[in-house]
Formats: sequence, C-alpha cells, structure tokens
Amino acid sequence: MEIACLDLEGVLIPEIWIAFAEKTGIEAFKKTTRDEPNYDVLMNYRLDLLRENNLGIKEIQAVIATLQPLDGAIEFVDWLRERFQVVILSDTFYEFASPLMKPLGYPTLLCHKLECAEDGSVLNYRLRQTDPKRQSIVALKSLYYRTIAAGDSYNDTSMLAEADVGILFHAPDNVVNEFPQFPSVNTYGDLKLEFVKASDRNIVI
Repeated sequence: MEIACLDLEGVLIPEIWIAFAEKTGIEAFKKTTRDEPNYDVLMNYRLDLLRENNLGIKEIQAVIATLQPLDGAIEFVDWLRERFQVVILSDTFYEFASPLMKPLGYPTLLCHKLECAEDGSVLNYRLRQTDPKRQSIVALKSLYYRTIAAGDSYNDTSMLAEADVGILFHAPDNVVNEFPQFPSVNTYGDLKLEFVKASDRNIVI
C-alpha cells in the first residue's frame, strides 16, 4: 500500500501567516518556512511579534475563518484519496488548521499544538516531536508502507528526502534551486502526473 503525504499550507490552503500579515498590515508576519529554514527561530520570531502588537489566537482564528482551500485543492485531494491513503503532515497547529479540514473531507492531520492563556495570548508552541514530518515518514516506512510526499518549503525537504519519492509543489525558486534532486511542479494537474509516475502501481488519472 502507498501513502500520499502532503504539506498543508501553500500546498492545499493559503499560507495562514501571510493572510494574517495582510489583514493586520504587519509585513513582518509574512516570513514563513519558505524564507527561514530553522522552525524554532521562525516561531519565536512570530511569538515576539504577536506580543509586541498585542495580538493573539482570537485575531488569528478570525483571519483563518475567512480562508478557503486553494483553487483545485479539494478536487485534487478527492482524486488522491481514491488512489492512495492520504496523510497531511504539517508544521501548523490544530488551533489553526482544524476549521480548514472540513472542506478537504477531514483527511488525517498530524501537526502541533499552541499554548494559549485565557485572554487569548499565545504563550508558546509544542512540537509533536523533533523533525516531525520526516519522523512520520520513518514511522510509516517501518509499517512497510511506500510513501510519496509533496511539499513547498525548507521544512518539507527532510520529509521529501526520507520518502520513497519526494516532490516539490509550487515551491519558491530558492527552495527549488537548493534541492534540485526533487521534481518541481506548479499545478495540481502536474502534481497528479508526478504521483502517477512515483507510484509502483498502474494508476489512471
């Protein structure tokens, strides 16, 4: 059996922090894992920004409530689930992503948790484990599943390297140039073709 492992933000849904930056007018929130390879550095940067601007989980969730999956994402996930088991491996948080799972058909989501105070301020974040995307692939392979993974950012590259096949989807030039070993595509149609090529089964698009 083959399992399709997908990143979430930038692959199936908009980048939440970029949407938050656009809503608040604070450009500094636009920095993502496409720009900063060290996730701990990035998240502490974000937490400092939230504190400096007196913003918290309620303001972030209000922005998330306005978001929808990317154009074509729902159809792509439906196509994928007919042909593979599907797992979403993300460095987002359940407090962010849960509302966006309904239109995607509630795929399995493995991500992180936030620590929030009663007043809604974000105190800290708790990673599920170190390098969780790669470790999830390791665990699935230990169960003798064949894994095909797709992502768009620095924090996806260890997952892509560990998977039987890794694919960059709609990745920025800096990531594509630094990781030329992964095929890179920009449309869901081309991503379907990459999954078909990566599969060891005869799959009809």
